[in-house]
Formats: sequence, structure tokens, C-alpha cells
Amino acid sequence: MTKIKATNITWHEGHVGREQREGFLKQKGALLWMTGLSGSGKSTIAYTLEHALVQRGHLAYVLDGDNIRHGLNKNLGFSAEDRKENIRRIAEVGKLFVDAGVLTITAFISPYREDRDAARATIGQGDFFEVFCNTPLDICETRDPKGLYKKARAGEIKGFTGIDDPYEAPTKPEIVIDATNVTPQDATVQLIELLEKAGKIPTLSA
Repeated sequence: MTKIKATNITWHEGHVGREQREGFLKQKGALLWMTGLSGSGKSTIAYTLEHALVQRGHLAYVLDGDNIRHGLNKNLGFSAEDRKENIRRIAEVGKLFVDAGVLTITAFISPYREDRDAARATIGQGDFFEVFCNTPLDICETRDPKGLYKKARAGEIKGFTGIDDPYEAPTKPEIVIDATNVTPQDATVQLIELLEKAGKIPTLSA
């Protein structure tokens, strides 16, 4: 799926570059890749962060795993091969968003380290920030907002991450968030500070 099948195609450079778009938006494109088990708080934190950034006058957008599977990736399941393609596609979409100067937040379980590393390579070092929502399995299972763990334990769902499919935790994420001890609002403060230190958004003057 990663090979180019189309022939007679040429990359076309436009007249407006990334720096011009970022100057217009007064921010620099970035992708915060939120990874963690189902129920770890990824989407809640992602949307809280999006709201906070917009309130500060920035253009931000969340690419949520479930939402993407309703459209762009609706033809993919949850096999290792399909998960790989799921992440490859969203990384390519994220790359476009970053080039547009958008502060982009993804919320995908993305259980395999190799796939996340490939996403980092696609986006590029300096624009990709891996955010590990390190919420323990027992807490995620207790929350079970979608009832998925219950179905997985009952054998109604096969290949469910954390139950009968592995989750490979990041080894060197840019930031680790323990959503058992940190509220979405506090996590958002940490992530905004991360963006400020990286020079993606200006620091608010006191």
C-alpha cells in the first residue's frame, strides 16, 4: 500500500510556502501524537487542548481515531496490517496539516512502536511530539467508556489492544501523561508549555 502505483505524476510546488502560512497564522505547524490504551484519556485531552489553543487564537484540529475510521479509513479493520495502514494514512494527512501550519493533535491507540516511529519519520523531527497517555490497564478497564473491554473479556471482540493484542509503550516520548493523577485541563497546560518551549506558539506575556 505504500508504493506509488500512479504513473506520469510530478510534484507541483505552489507559490505559497509553509513559512508564509505560519506567518499568517502566527504559529508553527506541529503534530502531537497521542498514544495509549483505549480509555487512557487520549481523546478527552486532545479535544481539551484543541479548545484551549483556539481560545488563545490559534488554529488547531483533532484527528481522532474513531472519527477517521468513519470516513478516510472506514475500509480498515484492526489486524496488524490494517493498523499499520491506518497509522500510515493518518501520518500522511498529519504531514499536510503541519505543512499548512495547523497545530494538529491525533488520538490513536497506535499500539505498535514501529508504526509510530514511521509516523515520526513521515512528519519529521521537530514537528512530531509523541504524547504517551500512560494510564494503567486496570484503570482504563474500570472506565471502559465504550464498553469495549467488557466485550473483549467476553470474547465478543478479538484482537483488542491490552487484552489479547499487545501495546508497545513508547521508549522516548516527548512527554508522558498519567491521566490517573492529572486532569485533562492540567494535561493541556503541560502540552501548551511543550509547544511554547518548542517555539510552535508564542508564550503568553504575564
